[in-house]
Amino acid sequence: MFAELALIALAIEAAFGFPDVLYRRIGHPVGWIGALIAWCDRAWNRREFSFERRRMLGVGTLLSLLAVSGFSATVIFLLAHHFLAGFATTFVCGAVASTLLAQRSLDAHVLAVADALEQQGIEAGRRAVSMIVGRDTAALDEAGVSRAAIESLAENFSDGVVAPLFWLLVAGLPGIFSYKAINTADSMIGHKSDRYLAFGWASARVDDLVNLPASRLSALWLVLAAAALPGLSPRGAIAVVWRDASRHRSPNAGWPEAAMAGALGLRLAGPRAYDGAMIDDHWIGDGREAASVRDIRLALRQYRVAYAIQFVCVAALAAAMALL
Repeated sequence: MFAELALIALAIEAAFGFPDVLYRRIGHPVGWIGALIAWCDRAWNRREFSFERRRMLGVGTLLSLLAVSGFSATVIFLLAHHFLAGFATTFVCGAVASTLLAQRSLDAHVLAVADALEQQGIEAGRRAVSMIVGRDTAALDEAGVSRAAIESLAENFSDGVVAPLFWLLVAGLPGIFSYKAINTADSMIGHKSDRYLAFGWASARVDDLVNLPASRLSALWLVLAAAALPGLSPRGAIAVVWRDASRHRSPNAGWPEAAMAGALGLRLAGPRAYDGAMIDDHWIGDGREAASVRDIRLALRQYRVAYAIQFVCVAALAAAMALL
C-alpha cells in the first residue's frame, strides 16, 4: 500500500495541477501515451487485415503500452531511490504521479461550461461542453449542455481522479502509469465502431475491469458528499444508484452518474447523438430533464466535497500506516 505517495500526489495536484509552462515545454504524459497508441493504430489497424488478426494486434498494442508504461515508472522509481533518500524520494515520485490525476483540470473544464452558458449564451456553452464530451453538441439546448457537463463530471471523477489514485495506492508508480495507459487506449481505440471493434477490443475490456473498483468508490464519495451538502439528497443518490447504476451501457459509468442524478434530482444519460447517429440509452434517475447552469454548479460542489472526502480518507490511511 502506497498511502504516503498517494497523499503527496493528491496534495501536489490539488495545489498546482499540471503547470501550463511545463505543458508547453514537454507536453503531458497522457499525450505521450496517446502518440504511441496512434502509431500502433496506423501501423497495425489496417483494413486489409482480418478481424481476428486486428484483434490480436490490438492485444499486442495493449501489452506494449503496459510494458512501456510499467518500465518507465519503474525506472523513475529506481532513479529517485538511487539519487535521493527518505522523504525526498517519495516527494519526487508523488510529483510525477500527480501529473496523472485530473481533479483540477476536470473542475476547470466543467466550470468553463457553466460560465460560458451563464455569461455568453448557448453557442458558447456548446463549444465549451464539446471539449469534454464525445457526443454531438451542435443541437443541444441549455438542458442538454448542462446534462452533458454533469455526466462528464461524474464519469471523469471516477476514471480521471478516483481510479488512478486507487491504482497508485495499490501498486505505486507502475500502477498509476499502467492504469493511464489502459484508460487512454480505451478512450482512443475502445469504440464499438467498424474501425475499432476488433483492434480496440482488449483495451475496452481491460478498461472495464480496472475501473470497476473506482466506479463503486466514486459513487460512495458522491453519496457522502450529498449528505454533507444542503440542497442535495443522499437518499435520492442511494436509491438511484441501487436501481439504475447497472442500466447504463457502461458497467462503470452508471455508478457515479446515478449518484449525481439522484442527489441533484435529475435524469442523466438517455438518448443522445454520436456522429449523427442516435444512441437510445436508458435514463439514469427519475428527476428533471431540464437541467440548468445552477445544476452544473451544484454538481461541482458535490464533486469538490467528494474529492475532499477522498483526500481525508487517504490522509487517515497514510497516518495509520505511519503508526504501524
